[in-house]
Amino acid sequence: MSTDTESHAPARLHPDEVHTDTSLVQRLLATQFPQWAPLPVRVFLSSGSDHVLYRLGTDLAARLPRLASAAGQTEKDLHWLPRLAPQLPLSVPEPLAVGQPGEGYPWTWGVYRWLPGEPAFRERISSLSQAAGDLAGFIRALQVADPTDGPLADPESLERGAPLRNRDAWTRENISRLPDDLDRGALVAAWEAAVQAPAWSGAPVWLHGDLQSGNLLAGEGRLSAVIDFGSLRQGDPACDLAVAWNWLDAPSRAVFREALDVDPDTWARGRGWALSIAVAEIPYYLHTNPTMVERSRYAVSQVLSEHT
Repeated sequence: MSTDTESHAPARLHPDEVHTDTSLVQRLLATQFPQWAPLPVRVFLSSGSDHVLYRLGTDLAARLPRLASAAGQTEKDLHWLPRLAPQLPLSVPEPLAVGQPGEGYPWTWGVYRWLPGEPAFRERISSLSQAAGDLAGFIRALQVADPTDGPLADPESLERGAPLRNRDAWTRENISRLPDDLDRGALVAAWEAAVQAPAWSGAPVWLHGDLQSGNLLAGEGRLSAVIDFGSLRQGDPACDLAVAWNWLDAPSRAVFREALDVDPDTWARGRGWALSIAVAEIPYYLHTNPTMVERSRYAVSQVLSEHT
């Protein structure tokens, strides 16, 4: 992944974030996983907002929730990812152990196998069209994985995989809070076109829920892994299409759509998901996470270029 840093604590991205540092991780390991306590611990720079990563030697990582809303993901990963991984064509995280609250830290946390690769920013990909086909293959495989007992998107909520129309008032409010250099009127028009598409009427399918460059890894110019399954659930497949606008360009987006054989209504809702997520992230992270803001601005530009 990207370059490790020599600092002992990550930058704070949210006022409610719980403080963590290398000393805390070392104490947690010493009391709960003494077999890993001798490993050197280094904080890992990431644009992720829900968790902070610490390298444990060269082969492991400790992943600690930053916020209460992210607590419990390791248990979810440990339950579902070993079941899904054999059915997927790209690597996914391998959880090894769940750590318990302790040493002043309030939530469970996880130890994972380290996945090699770099965040899959567009400039690190040799062929976006090839990557689009690879990601479409991953999404197809995930959608047909055994859904037995899988968590479902709450049909009355705003969460990923729920009906897009549930996000109407919230998305319009976020558009009104955007910086003045963005065309709010054009975004409202694009949103209205998307939210008017008929709702998904098929059976719920597995969704990653947060496909974007920060949750994709690349190696030697190729897409290699998908990480951060915190939004994993079953629902409307349109949610996972947001990556077509927040990561791909127009030519690779066409490859992606053809590879998934997406119908027009699902494609329109996917564009709506990309817009809704982007206009929420821009004002929320405007002064704390420039990587997310840049990605969301790109998504807005791609949505508007396709809508117009």
